[in-house]
Amino acid sequence: MKKEVFAWEPWFFITFGLFHLHRIWGLVDRNSYAKFWLKVLENKGVFYFVLMGILGVLCILGIFTFVKNVHRNYWWRWIYLFGGIYLLFDLFAISIGLEFWNKLLLWMFDVTSIYWNIVWSFFILLGGFVLALGIKLLLQKKRQKFYYTDLQN
Repeated sequence: MKKEVFAWEPWFFITFGLFHLHRIWGLVDRNSYAKFWLKVLENKGVFYFVLMGILGVLCILGIFTFVKNVHRNYWWRWIYLFGGIYLLFDLFAISIGLEFWNKLLLWMFDVTSIYWNIVWSFFILLGGFVLALGIKLLLQKKRQKFYYTDLQN
């Protein structure tokens, strides 16, 4: 079997990239950003479960894709494995109220922290990288489709 970029893969990275880029808000307005996300994490309402459900399903899909294609993976599919395991742990730790994880989250959302810009800038850079990767894969997928269509004619 050949290596192939599946139709959903660019959108996986584009979705996660855009999600990470929302953190620009945190650099612009620390207080409202922290207040919003701490409220979401404390209340665990519909928005929380829909968002976490979507992120969880995407991670499981990514891990499944990595495992299914273990001998013909692109380098970037390792992101599915490591990122997926991390995010699923994060979702699990939040859902059961793991104490050390809760302390870490409270530290991350401490608007007085001297590390605020470093922490959130890292996530923004990560989002930019993942978004760019998604766009690159979208273009690669279009080239693959064009190439395979051209071969059939």
